[in-house]
Amino acid sequence: MAQKPGIPKGTRDFNPEQVAKRNYIFNTIRGAFETFGFQPIETPSFENSGTLMGKYGEEGDRLIFKILNSGDYLTKANSEAYEAKDSNKLTGSISEKALRYDLTVPFARYVVQHRNDIELPFKRYQIQPVWRADRPQKGRFREFYQCDADVVGSKSLWQEVEFIQLYDTVFRALKLEGVTIKINNRKILSGIAEVIGAGDKLIDFTVALDKLDKIGEEKVKEEMLGKGISQEGIDKLQPLFSLSGDFESQIESLSNILSSSDYGQKGIEELTFINNAISELGLTTAALQLDVTLARGLNYYTGAIFEVSAPKEVKIGSIGGGGRYDDLTGIFGMPNVSGVGISFGLDRIYLVLEELNLFPETVNKNVEVLFINFGEKEALFSLKAIKTLRQEGVNAELYPDPAKMKKQMTHANRRNIPFVVLVGEEEINSNTYTLKHMVSGEQQKVPLEVLIASVK
Repeated sequence: MAQKPGIPKGTRDFNPEQVAKRNYIFNTIRGAFETFGFQPIETPSFENSGTLMGKYGEEGDRLIFKILNSGDYLTKANSEAYEAKDSNKLTGSISEKALRYDLTVPFARYVVQHRNDIELPFKRYQIQPVWRADRPQKGRFREFYQCDADVVGSKSLWQEVEFIQLYDTVFRALKLEGVTIKINNRKILSGIAEVIGAGDKLIDFTVALDKLDKIGEEKVKEEMLGKGISQEGIDKLQPLFSLSGDFESQIESLSNILSSSDYGQKGIEELTFINNAISELGLTTAALQLDVTLARGLNYYTGAIFEVSAPKEVKIGSIGGGGRYDDLTGIFGMPNVSGVGISFGLDRIYLVLEELNLFPETVNKNVEVLFINFGEKEALFSLKAIKTLRQEGVNAELYPDPAKMKKQMTHANRRNIPFVVLVGEEEINSNTYTLKHMVSGEQQKVPLEVLIASVK
């Protein structure tokens, strides 16, 4: 007996209804991207390993899916690493490519590779799948789509302001209220690390701090101690864990904590500029909130950091995020090109809209008319009408086989097709069509123009 087929954990099949709902989100985001002046690009699903490795921190590197070299890959394997069962050293000799972890690093590679073909500042958007060898759970998958928008070639903070507006525009279009856009600044985190005497452990500090929502304050402190950050330094962090109030009052408290750090003060200036601009421009759906514990443990962020939280009634992780990176292209030999970008988490946004029942009823545009197939002559007559209906924007189709009428009607019911058309000898002779409304059961014999008007 054949084994029942399956799919890998963390991946999914999508039925027609789900695809229609996903496309609704895609189209909403894509429309907003283009309204804000972003241009589309696409990059390969896999990159050279050297392009990806070392760009996301130690934890990120572990989540990158490696692709085995084609052919007999073991013939070129590092024999010493193979004998020692050293997977890290062995991987480099048997895998030269990897599935992309996100869209930002491939974008940086794209900018450097095509530097002579693009005009800076360059605003791009990209909607493609990414892969992470993560532990699957609700809202977290191993294969998922990212919807990214980035600007490279400008250090202007007006870009950050526009990205906040972009988030607000998309969530307004999706009718998703109660969204919170959290913001912090990497310079502030660097300043805090400097003040507590952990300037040389910035990555360890930010990676631990970024887990605050997941593992809690005490576990974060334990991890920092384990990474060599002193107890005295951790004690100095205490005011951060209890920081509260509106944006302005938190900024004031931060300014006092970071009074001895010029770098930290620069971060405060940038956040103040962004907040003042947003306060003046206003948001319609989302709310901007300062979160000084927000770290987003990716090495390449250098300025503002964003993370978007769903409405409180939905228990799910972030539904978007991003930030400023001053020299991401430098890793590919093109230094001093500043960039900033954000990402929408399509799959989590889908789950939120589903839970809150926010998908419009019209999102699943089904076939509206099914023509019953009574035979070759009737089918040909029906297809002429179907051609006209389709030209009028009506989704119509012919049942392919001259099966029993009960079977064809059952098919229409199961697919929730609202109208069925019957064409027999009498209809052909009178050049009419019998239109049946599947909900009410009413039917009438009508000419084609009335059929079109009734269905539309």
